[in-house]
Amino acid sequence: MEYGIIGLLVLIADIYAIIKTFQSGASTGAKLLWTLGILIFPVVGFIVWLIAGPKGASNVTV
Repeated sequence: MEYGIIGLLVLIADIYAIIKTFQSGASTGAKLLWTLGILIFPVVGFIVWLIAGPKGASNVTV
């Protein structure tokens, strides 16, 4: 039972990471690579995405 809950939490985290990746300002190729990394390595991919993933569009104006 507990493995099912952990799996569901990993799935939710990965879906969140993929959605945030597509909403980022990164190039299409970078978005594709991040998505593949998250899908192929669900737990490690999510952790790496949290640390070094593409960030949202910057709202800084000069």
